[in-house]
Amino acid sequence: MAKKTPESAAKGGQALVIVESPAKARTIGKFLGKNFRVEASIGHVRDLPQGAKQVPAEFKGEPWANLGVNVNDNFTPIYIVPPGKTKQIKLLKDQLKGATALYLATDEDREGEAISWHLLELLKPKVPVHRLVFHEITHDAIQAALAGPRQVDEGLVRAQETRRILDRLFGYEVSPLLWRKVRPKLSAGRVQSVAIRLIVERERERMAFVSATWWDLLGVFAKSDKQSLEATLVSVDGRRIPAGKDFDSATGKLKNGEMMLLDGAAAQALAARVRSGEFRVANIEDKPYTTKPYAPFTTSTLQQEANRKMGFTARRTMQVAQSLYENGHITYMRTDSTNLASVAIEDARRLVAENYGKEYLPDEPRLYRSKVKNAQEAHEAIRPAGHPFELPDTMRTQLGSEEFRLFDMIWKRTIASQMADARGRRISITIEGEGCVFQVSGKTIDFPGYLRAYVEGSDDPSADLADQERVLPSVEVGERLACTALDAKEHTTQPPGRFSEASLTKALEERGIGRPSTYASIIDTIQARNYVFKKQSALVPTWVAFSVVQLLEEHLSALVDYQFTAQMEDDLDAISRGEQESVSYLDKFYFGNGAPGLKKQLENKIDEIDPARIGRILIGTPDGQAPVFVRVGRYSPFVEQGDRTASLPDETPPDEVTLEAALKLLDQAAQGEEPLGFDPETNKPVYLKVGRFGPYVQRGVPDEEEKPQNASLLKGMNPSDIDLATALKLLTLPRNLGNHPEQAQPIMAYNGRFGPYVKCVEETRSLPADISPLDVTLDQAVFLLAQPKARGRGAAAKKEPLRTFEKPSPATEKPVQILDGRYGPYITDGDTNVSLRKGMSV
Repeated sequence: MAKKTPESAAKGGQALVIVESPAKARTIGKFLGKNFRVEASIGHVRDLPQGAKQVPAEFKGEPWANLGVNVNDNFTPIYIVPPGKTKQIKLLKDQLKGATALYLATDEDREGEAISWHLLELLKPKVPVHRLVFHEITHDAIQAALAGPRQVDEGLVRAQETRRILDRLFGYEVSPLLWRKVRPKLSAGRVQSVAIRLIVERERERMAFVSATWWDLLGVFAKSDKQSLEATLVSVDGRRIPAGKDFDSATGKLKNGEMMLLDGAAAQALAARVRSGEFRVANIEDKPYTTKPYAPFTTSTLQQEANRKMGFTARRTMQVAQSLYENGHITYMRTDSTNLASVAIEDARRLVAENYGKEYLPDEPRLYRSKVKNAQEAHEAIRPAGHPFELPDTMRTQLGSEEFRLFDMIWKRTIASQMADARGRRISITIEGEGCVFQVSGKTIDFPGYLRAYVEGSDDPSADLADQERVLPSVEVGERLACTALDAKEHTTQPPGRFSEASLTKALEERGIGRPSTYASIIDTIQARNYVFKKQSALVPTWVAFSVVQLLEEHLSALVDYQFTAQMEDDLDAISRGEQESVSYLDKFYFGNGAPGLKKQLENKIDEIDPARIGRILIGTPDGQAPVFVRVGRYSPFVEQGDRTASLPDETPPDEVTLEAALKLLDQAAQGEEPLGFDPETNKPVYLKVGRFGPYVQRGVPDEEEKPQNASLLKGMNPSDIDLATALKLLTLPRNLGNHPEQAQPIMAYNGRFGPYVKCVEETRSLPADISPLDVTLDQAVFLLAQPKARGRGAAAKKEPLRTFEKPSPATEKPVQILDGRYGPYITDGDTNVSLRKGMSV
C-alpha cells in the first residue's frame, strides 16, 4: 500500500490543523483550502499541577506529590489538563474523529514543540501526523511547510520538559524556605532569583557610592571673523584636570593624586587670571571613522529598543509582536538569531536601492552571526514577513498605532542592516595659553549610510542625524584666538544607573541566562512578587529583595551564581541536541553526584539560617553609637538602632536610606510619641508618624471604641515642616466643598493614592498641580467636573465596553469584550489584549 503524502492526506475529507491561538488559526486558514480545518489549542494543553488540589488522587500522599514530579522514578512528570482546557480538548478530539490527517502547526521553539507532543499524547491520533514548521505566516511559507513536513522533535521536547522540571524543583523547593525565613508568599526561580541578584548588586553599588565634586572651566574662543568654539579646560601647568572617571566610587577621592583638583574658589580665581590672556591653536587631530549597521532584531534587542524608543514594557512588546506575527506581518518573534533568509536579504537590498540609491547598497550582502550564547542560528531574525516586504506606508491604515510603530521599527532595522557603512570624521582641537590647555571635539558625517534609515534609540532618523553632528569652525595650527568668555563649572560624579527593563534584558542575555521567551515573564514576576518596583523606567529593588539575595548568597550561593545558571542553559541545549541525558542531569541537580544536590543543600541549611540576621541590612554605625540596620519585617521594613525603631515606607529606594536619613527617621519616630499638639475642638492629641506608605498625621490614639483618623501628607510636603495647624488642615480631608448646583449632591476633595482629586457621586477629576485639596473652592471643583475626563490610569476600565461577545474566552473563562483604550479600541479576554486594526468595525 502506498504511503500517503501530506498533499494527498487531505484529499477525500478535511485534515485537521492545530495551532496555539485563534488569531493564528484565522490567518493560516486564509492560505489553506476547503480540505483543511484549522483549530487552536489556546496555549498549553497539559502542565504540572499548580497546587495540591490539582494533584491526581492516585498520587496524593506521596512525599513528592506537591512537586508534581516523581523524583524517585526517573523524575517522571505528572501531567494534568489545566482547569478551563477540558472543553477545548474535547473540541479537538471531536474534530479529529472525521479528519484524514493531523497537522501540528505550533510555534517552532521548544514550547511549541512541547505543545505538539502533548497534543499527540492527549489526542492519540489514528491518522497520519505531520509537524509543520514555518518562520512566518504567509501563503508561500505555509505551502512550503506542507510540502516538507517533519515529525515532532523529541530532543526539543525533552529539553523543554527538563527545563520545566528543573524550574519546578527549584521553585517549589526553595520558595518554602523563603516563606519560613523571610516573608510569606515569596517565590524563588532559577532565572528570576539571578535577575534579582543583578538588581540588588547594582543598588549596593549605588549605596556604597561616594560622590565627588570637581570644577573646570568652559571657555569661548573667537576667531578674527567672529566664529567661535566652546572648549573645556583639560590641564593647567602640565597637570591634568580630572573627569568623573578619575574618582574612586568607593571613597570619592582621586585615583591619581598628581592631578589638579580645583574647588569653586580656585576655579573662579583661575578664570579671572587667564581670561584676558593670549591663546592659540596648538594642535588639530582629524581622524576618519566608520560605523556599521546594527544586526536585525532578536527578541532581546526588540524588547530593548521598544523600551527605549516607545516606552513599551517587555510584555507589551511581546503582545504587540505576537499580534503582528499571528496576522502575517512579521516573522516569529521569539528568536535569538540575527540571520536573514536569502530571499529577505534580496528584498532588503532591492528596497535600499529603490528608496535610498545604489550608493547606499554595499557590494556584498551583509551576513550576521549572533553574539549571544547558545543562539539557535537555524532560526531567523525578526523581520517583515512575506516576499516582497510590505511597506510601512501601505500598513498604516491596516494596523493599530502600537502595531504600526513596532512594525515600522522592525522594517527600518531590517532594511538598515543591509545598507552601507556610515562614514565621517572626528576632529579634536587643542587650544593653549597662559599655562592652560583647552580641548574641543567635533564630529561630522560625510556619508550617512544606514543612518538614513535607522538610528538606534531614535524614532526619526533624519532628525537624529543632525544631532549626531557637531561641526567646528575651520582653524589652523598657530592661529590666534580671543577668549570672549570663561566660566567656572561645577561637576558631581554620579552613581551607576539602575537597570531598566531594556538594560536588565541585555545583562541577562550577555551572561547567557534565560531565553528570549522568558525575559518578559521574569520582569513581570519580580515586580508582582514585591522584589522590584519601578521609579519612572528604573527597576528599584525592595528591602525584601535584599534579604532574599542575602540568604541565597550566604547559604545557597550556587543557585544565584551567574556562571552556574548560564551552565544550566548550556546543559539544556546539550539535552536538546541529544548530547546529554535528561534523567542523569536532573538526578545530579536534585540529589547530587559527589557533592550535595538541591535537596541535601536545603536539608543541611534550613536549621542554620537565622531569619533575624538574614532580614537585617547594615546601613552604618554612628560614632559612639549602636549600628543602624534596616530590618525586613513580616509585613513591612523598618529602621532599627538598639531599642529604637521607625517604619520605612515600602517603596523607599534603598540608596536613599543613608545613615543620616535613617537617624532622621528614628528621631521623627521618637518625636511621634510626643504630639504636635491637641485639636482644640476634640482635645485629642495630633501626631506626625511614618508608616509603610510614607509619612502621615494622626488624630487620637487607638482604643477599642474608636479608630484614630489619619491623613497622608500631600506630595512635596516635608515632614519636618509639619506643625499642628498644617496637620489639622490635612485632617479635614476629605473636605465637603458644598453641593453641586445642578445635581444637588455634595462635592468632596480628596488626597488619593495617585494624587488629589474632587468627586461628585461617581464622577472624579484630578486636581491640577497648582490647586491643593486643602484650598480648592466649590466653583473650581464644578468647573473641573464639567471638563471632559482625561484618559489615564484606569480610565478605560471604568468605561462601558464597546461590545461584549456572547461566549466567554475558553482560555480564561472571562467575558470577551471590546474596550476603548488609550491607543484606540482593543479586544480582551481579561488576560490578553489585542488592538483592533484601523478600519475594523466594532
